[in-house]
Amino acid sequence: MSKTAIITGGSKGIGLGVAEAMLKEGINVVITGRDLEALGKAEIQLNALSPGKTLVIEADVRNMTEMKKVIASTMEKFGGVDYLIANAGVGHFANIIDLTEEQWNNTIDINLTGVFNSVKASLDALIKSQGYIITIASLAGTNFFANGSAYNASKFGLVGFSQAIMLDLRDKGIKVSTIMPGSVATFFNGHEPTGKDAWKIQPEDIGQIVVDLIKMPARTLPSKVEVRPSQTK
Repeated sequence: MSKTAIITGGSKGIGLGVAEAMLKEGINVVITGRDLEALGKAEIQLNALSPGKTLVIEADVRNMTEMKKVIASTMEKFGGVDYLIANAGVGHFANIIDLTEEQWNNTIDINLTGVFNSVKASLDALIKSQGYIITIASLAGTNFFANGSAYNASKFGLVGFSQAIMLDLRDKGIKVSTIMPGSVATFFNGHEPTGKDAWKIQPEDIGQIVVDLIKMPARTLPSKVEVRPSQTK
């Protein structure tokens, strides 16, 4: 039976790159997101790559009930969950003087609580499959910068959360890794990738890292992966 991956924030950028890489390995993919138009385009693209192996679900990682429904729908269609790629994220960048409460809450709720919800909702299925959790953090999870208080807090928190649950779950047979990319050519924060982004990490590069991680021998766990462009801009 084919294995199955759930990828949050899977309609574009890193999430879509990971979905494509996993489909090429024969893995079923379930992508979630909030943008119906983007989800529809991604569904067409993924089905063209590998027909019948993709499930697209509108869901908000901030809502535990919705994430539990994602797991239930995945179990119903594919019979199990083997991989959770917690990728959904957002960025609000402003000086603390100007940063709003709404921006703070949105950043923490999606980037940190959203991962908690995704993990908690999928744990029973992942324990059963002896699965793998991969969180997409950032180099901003170890490197702070001006105007990054909300984003830094969310990603520092995500790195800590990921490493702690790695220790909680490895004796349950579940691997946990966090990938910490630097500059990636994605649609993040309203950016539209162009040829000027060619020097950056590409979404398919992160997809390759995910595939490499899940192919590691069972005895070996790369718990944290930092990745950055080979050269500066």
